[in-house]
Amino acid sequence: MDLHLRGKRVLITGASKGIGAAAAEAFAEEGCDVMLAARNGEQLEALAERLRSAHQIGASAHVVDLRKGEDIARLAEEAADIDILVNNAGDIPGGSIEKIDEAAWRHAWELKVFGYINLTRSIYAQMKARGHGVIVNDIGAAGEKFDANYICGSAGNAALMAFTRALGGKSLADNIRVVGINPGPVGTERHVTLLKTRAKNQFGDESRYKEFQKSLPLGRPAHAREIGDLMAFLASDRSGYTSGVIFTVDGGHTSGWG
Repeated sequence: MDLHLRGKRVLITGASKGIGAAAAEAFAEEGCDVMLAARNGEQLEALAERLRSAHQIGASAHVVDLRKGEDIARLAEEAADIDILVNNAGDIPGGSIEKIDEAAWRHAWELKVFGYINLTRSIYAQMKARGHGVIVNDIGAAGEKFDANYICGSAGNAALMAFTRALGGKSLADNIRVVGINPGPVGTERHVTLLKTRAKNQFGDESRYKEFQKSLPLGRPAHAREIGDLMAFLASDRSGYTSGVIFTVDGGHTSGWG
């Protein structure tokens, strides 16, 4: 299926690895020029070079910390003519309310919650001035299937779900679509880190983290590329009447698996 994305410009945050890197690959395969943003410049440059070589598209690396207002402003200026924004950066830690103190909670939300909101505020205004655009928010299924052992993430994701629905519910009046994706567990480095934290808290042994994967649908987490491919489809005009909604990709777990 031709997604009609060739020549589109896409900004992807948190693009150095995991879902962000998988999304970059998906968009590049469709012929998009990609702007890759994250804090790890070495990983970004390596990915950008590989995508340029493999797909003959434009790929640029942008080293930013989206907790910093000045970095958001600089990135928005550099991305003034993008067609698609993928908000993906985040590193909310696992743990119960007793484990996550105020400083850790605020630090996490500055990136995953306020980072999304503040970058969207700037990019949305630019898209509105040009008369078109798509914003895809990578959120997380913990925002709808609440987890006391990931309480900071559940609360933050729920906030971003409300943000996505509220903004996307009216955004087509500006010819902008705003959609969200709620991945369940995805087989990334971050997924393993969260499970190791949970295993250490529950069993006192982080090496037992794989025990938590046995109950997942198909006995595995999602592949990052499964999320990246959905991002590309939702950003395309094949999904042109879609806005203000969130797609859950978790093998049915939120709907009652297990």
